[in-house]
Amino acid sequence: MESFIKEAAVLPMKLFTIFTSDDRAVAHVRTERRRIAAVAKRVADHQEWGVRVVLDRARAAALAPKKKASTLPAGAAYLTRKKAQRDAGVELATHARETVAALYDRLGARSRLAKRRMGSELPVQGEPLLLDAAFLVPRARTASFQALASREARSLARHGYGLTLSGPWPPYSFVQD
Repeated sequence: MESFIKEAAVLPMKLFTIFTSDDRAVAHVRTERRRIAAVAKRVADHQEWGVRVVLDRARAAALAPKKKASTLPAGAAYLTRKKAQRDAGVELATHARETVAALYDRLGARSRLAKRRMGSELPVQGEPLLLDAAFLVPRARTASFQALASREARSLARHGYGLTLSGPWPPYSFVQD
């Protein structure tokens, strides 16, 4: 991959596509020529960057504002604490959705195309995966994309989120029509 990443357009293809002859391979490329040309044009001078965001619930909870001690009777105080924990969980989930949506939009503005990935082959070390996305970034904007991702990672870390940036990759997520 490192040998090709600087080329104008790298098109990832299915591994181990086997043709019975060179003529069959050439015929296949000829029939797919328009699609291949369109994909090559779409990804030329671009690279794929991956962004994953996880939430460290314990850290996020520790960073949340603390409530004052209750002066209610023991039973009522217990129920009040349980309700506050449930409400805090809902509030945290809502805030997390809004946070990653805004992040996705900001990073997407620096890229040509962006895709959220539903599942991932890479394991997440015990924390909820909030965002797994791929961005097709023009090479001319790579430095500003990386700088923005770095600033966002620092900002999110202060609130209990972890952002991982990976790449550059060939545009695996952007070769399908």
